[in-house]
Amino acid sequence: MVLSNRCWVLLALASVVTLAQASTIRDVLAYRAGNGPQPSDIAPLTADIITNDGYFLEIHEVTTTDGYILTMFRIPGSPANPVVQGKNVAFLMHGLLSSSADYVISGPGRALAYMLVDAGYDVWMGNARGNTNSRRHIFHDPDARNTDFWDFSWHEIGYFDLPAMIDYTLAYTGHTTLHYAGHSQGTTSFFVMASTRPDYNKKIRSMHALAPVAFMSNLRSPFVRAFAPFVNQLEWIMNMLGVNEFLPSNEMMIMGGQRLCEDESPFQEVCANVLFLIGGFNSPQLNRTMIPALLENAPAGASVNQLVHYAQGYNSGRFRQYDFGLTLNMIRYGSIRPPDYPLHRVTAPVALHFSDNDWLAAVEDVRELHSELSNSIGLFRVSDPRWNHLDFVWGIDANTFLYERVISFMNRYN
Repeated sequence: MVLSNRCWVLLALASVVTLAQASTIRDVLAYRAGNGPQPSDIAPLTADIITNDGYFLEIHEVTTTDGYILTMFRIPGSPANPVVQGKNVAFLMHGLLSSSADYVISGPGRALAYMLVDAGYDVWMGNARGNTNSRRHIFHDPDARNTDFWDFSWHEIGYFDLPAMIDYTLAYTGHTTLHYAGHSQGTTSFFVMASTRPDYNKKIRSMHALAPVAFMSNLRSPFVRAFAPFVNQLEWIMNMLGVNEFLPSNEMMIMGGQRLCEDESPFQEVCANVLFLIGGFNSPQLNRTMIPALLENAPAGASVNQLVHYAQGYNSGRFRQYDFGLTLNMIRYGSIRPPDYPLHRVTAPVALHFSDNDWLAAVEDVRELHSELSNSIGLFRVSDPRWNHLDFVWGIDANTFLYERVISFMNRYN
């Protein structure tokens, strides 16, 4: 068999990922934004970030019905906002290749989790299967070659993970409903849950979709556009190599983030431009000092199938289940093509927060999603015309451009 030049490139990429897998480590997040890079520091866990910022913390675990052990972080209050019974619950869900650290990394007064706590909410943050906080299963080993651990896409995150974490949160707090906010894949997985398990709609007081991703025909990210046309070849090569995890958190990434992307490094702008190429350019909203911490937190690990599933959506122009190929589709779905997600079954009140310069959640695609929802709160554009996909969680002024509005809407639905 003769491989094309394109396939050789993919083979090289897969080999790099294989090498990176060998150095996966546990401690992934260094200092918080604004403190300046300290390469000699020992990287603390997300939990340490929260406690060091002066907020109360609880760590909870829940096991999904298919055996994944997920970690959730709860921030029930702070010395300025004491823990009391009966607080309304806000549940936050991260995006692809990320973790719950997104919601605290910007620090007090800026990060969404802290702003919600300060506004009187009981805040819970989920972590999807496969990221640095949720790399356990009752049977499968994530580090084993050809492991079944990584046999999932964001469909399973929506179908299994979110229901398990939401049920646990409600049972623990004694509430019957909660507010939900998700970024990127945190919105995709929500729409999977709410459309395929519609009973969960009644457990949602309000849902806030930050950079919502469902339909993807009009995305502008060169990363996805270059990758999508030959996604089936990449999937085949990765499977042949026994590589199931895409961009795992690893020591090389952490050291690279500290050395190459720190203040006064000549490569810092290269690091910034890598982030911009993924989600769109908005230089004024990226805290350069924060880049090493961001790269230590992300990538936080994901399955190859999560990326493949998104590429399939771009290629098909539809929001539908994973395409396993003609034969397996017939076995699994009873049709040669995977079924569309029945978005008409999403009855929870949903607010879609979008921006003009988001290269992954294009305005046209967000509007198409809005047209499919039966109980939309509305479409809400971020006023900064340069606001990009990653600004929704990492933007310097996300607190004033976005989060204050999100909290205002949550308050209306209490």
